[in-house]
Amino acid sequence: MVERTVDAGERMADCRVRAATDVLSHRWDGVILAVLGAGPHRRVELRAAIGQVKDKPLTEALSRLIAANLVARRQDTGSPSINLYELTPLGRSFHDGPLQTLATWAAKHGEQLLDASTCTTDPADVAL
Repeated sequence: MVERTVDAGERMADCRVRAATDVLSHRWDGVILAVLGAGPHRRVELRAAIGQVKDKPLTEALSRLIAANLVARRQDTGSPSINLYELTPLGRSFHDGPLQTLATWAAKHGEQLLDASTCTTDPADVAL
C-alpha cells in the first residue's frame, strides 16, 4: 500500500486543523494560554499580566478557551473563595507544542512582523 502525500491546502481543509488554528485567530486566546503556561492565575492576575485587555474580551476569551477544553476554572477554597484559571492537559499540550513553536518563530522573525503591524504590545512582556 502506497501512502499519499497530503499538501498544506488539504490539511487546512481538515476540521481538526481549523479548530486548532481558530485558537490563535482570536486576539487574546493565545496570550491567555501563554500566561497560564506559567501556572494557575486569578482573573485579576491575568488582566495584570496581559495589560491591555478589557473585562468583556477577557470574559469572552476565557469562555471560549473553557469551552474548547484548553482552560479550566476551579474554585480555590478559602475566604473569600476565588476562581483560578489553569491549563487543562489539552491546553498544556497546545502551550508546550504549537504555541512554543510559534513563540520561537516570533522571537526570530518578530521584528519583521512588528515593522508591518499596528500591535503596540512588546512581545517580550509575555513569557511562554
